[in-house]
Amino acid sequence: MRVHANDGISVQAEKSLTEEGFEVTTDHVPQDKLVAHINKEGIEVLLVRSATKVRRELIDACPTLKLIGRGGVGLDNIDVAYAKEKGIPVINTPASSSISVAELVMAHLFGMMRNLHLSNRTMPMEGGSRFKELKKEYEKGSELRGKTLGVIGFGRIGQWTARYALGCGMRVIYADNHATTEALELEIGGHMVRVPVKMVSLTELLQTSDAISLHVPSQKDGRPILGPAEFAAMKPGMVIVNTARGGSLDEDALLKAIKEDRVRCAALDVFVGEPAPRQDLLTEAKLSLTPHIGAATAEAQGRVGDELADRIISWRATVDVG
Repeated sequence: MRVHANDGISVQAEKSLTEEGFEVTTDHVPQDKLVAHINKEGIEVLLVRSATKVRRELIDACPTLKLIGRGGVGLDNIDVAYAKEKGIPVINTPASSSISVAELVMAHLFGMMRNLHLSNRTMPMEGGSRFKELKKEYEKGSELRGKTLGVIGFGRIGQWTARYALGCGMRVIYADNHATTEALELEIGGHMVRVPVKMVSLTELLQTSDAISLHVPSQKDGRPILGPAEFAAMKPGMVIVNTARGGSLDEDALLKAIKEDRVRCAALDVFVGEPAPRQDLLTEAKLSLTPHIGAATAEAQGRVGDELADRIISWRATVDVG
């Protein structure tokens, strides 16, 4: 059985699949040449991350496909319902990248609270000539300890973000249409402790949080979770981190809120226009920016590969039995 990982896979995962008798290829094939490659090589399992799109046109054009896998959580780049309608299962790796995304959230939060996103832009060019002025400009930072983090979306990633926040002394509240978690377990110094967390309405979260972290899938109606009305309802001086989806917040409303000082600063790891974010976002000094690297750590990639390999091997066992 031939497996093609078009956006790459870990060495260990490739080894695990090869040892189980799979033939694995990992060379990236451009989107416009992917159909021809799949058909020529007789690919039965196609693995992607976020770069490759698997739309119905590709599914229809590739009759050899039997399984589609996504290394990561979101499935926005795959027409999942259509694939299943055609009898092709779609798998992903929801548990593998939670820690890495949560750590990036905290990195952005720490950086923004101490103005690192601003300082890192100006120090290379002006640090030698305006050192004292920059010191005065950036010395009025804040601590995370004692602040309230509002988590929108309390699945695996949201809960790991909450654990890190609780560990550094923050208070955590969350809004979620499905989760009803009352407490989280944290490992501190080798001991497990149970810490309460409170579910609130989105309105209360917006009005009382000092910082917000978004962890929601794309909405079926395409509307952002944070639009003009939500930004208007926020506690002034808010800090926001979005590592979920570019469309999870209205980028125009965000820029407006920043200019009105309702939002002190924001961090974006995802963008509506990926892989070409709009220029006014890239040049806005009050934004802390990363190029969609939330799940991109060595540890996470290893877990993603292991989980994909395990799921593919288990899937083949059911196919063989069938």
